[in-house]
Amino acid sequence: MISVSDLLIRDRLPANYYASDIYVRGDLEMGLLESRRGDRLLSLPEAFIQGIYSGLNKETGQASRLVLFNCGRWWGRNFFNRFRDEMSDYYRAPLVEMPMADFLQALKQCWMTYGLGKLSLDQTYHDRGFLVVETTNSPFARVAINPELPSCHLEAGVFAAIFSQLAERELHCVQTRCESLGAASNLFVVGLKKRLEQAESLVEKQLDHESILPRLLV
Repeated sequence: MISVSDLLIRDRLPANYYASDIYVRGDLEMGLLESRRGDRLLSLPEAFIQGIYSGLNKETGQASRLVLFNCGRWWGRNFFNRFRDEMSDYYRAPLVEMPMADFLQALKQCWMTYGLGKLSLDQTYHDRGFLVVETTNSPFARVAINPELPSCHLEAGVFAAIFSQLAERELHCVQTRCESLGAASNLFVVGLKKRLEQAESLVEKQLDHESILPRLLV
């Protein structure tokens, strides 16, 4: 944990690193977006995301879900590495030494500043081996094409990667509720892949989150 004496020596108190008006910096003449650390950022128009979903659906059909999930895992690993480096540099301490409340607040603000909506974590079932992630205003749910099942496959891959890195073991993620199906929010369950196999089949049967989670906890 970061000590008060260290903060006083540095003559500053760390504030909200991911505040959007500070974190995102643009150069209108060059047409560039950068983070406050100087890393290049990319803005994805909604039409571009729609094109990816439409193209994958046309070319790969149902396999597009796996493609998006794997893309999310790849991006999630890079996302976490950047997040870890930024937090470690800012607080001058390893990420694992951050108080949990500070870590969660930073992750929530980072998710929002990146334009991915709002995020919250439910650790109620942590001792049973599961973590529930809730998001709202997902840009990926908005562009879903004729959804019959939850459609935020890329985000599920991102969460699988992030929490695998944190837990230092391979974890999986299954979405059990989706805004594209009229829900007020998106829900994802993170846990070991073997224990989530049942969840995947229950989602395919179009059971809701409240029906799926109790079966996982048995």
